[in-house]
Amino acid sequence: MYPMSSLLPQMDKIKTERKVREALDLARDFIRMGFHPDLETSTVVNYSATPRSVTNKFFSTTESTAVQNVDIEQRRREHVRGVLVAVERLGKKERDIIMMRWFDDDDRTDIETYTELCLAHATYYRIRSRAFYKLAVSLKLEVYTNGRAE
Repeated sequence: MYPMSSLLPQMDKIKTERKVREALDLARDFIRMGFHPDLETSTVVNYSATPRSVTNKFFSTTESTAVQNVDIEQRRREHVRGVLVAVERLGKKERDIIMMRWFDDDDRTDIETYTELCLAHATYYRIRSRAFYKLAVSLKLEVYTNGRAE
């Protein structure tokens, strides 16, 4: 009979925590900003020495950019919605930590967060670690050391 630990894949805590932090930071940034700075329409006419070919296909950079912006906004909404739904499923203390640290109006550090919540340093990081684990599994962000799933 095999020991139980050999049957379960080992999670890489550092890489998993990094991915969860990135997802939380990205969701916070998406909530705070209302536009995508990299996609804007071109207002300068491009000159080309070669004549345009007649394909009966209409092309507009404005339309193309508008479609891309709509797609990006939809992906942003889905990401934020997924993160917030996962956070809502956490326990009260876990949810309080994540919401205060990442989604409060003030930019808080971990130290400010555990001071505000009147938690000991070790208690805060233990609860936050448990919340990160649950978020990683819920958002499918876990990274395994033996390369099974990522």
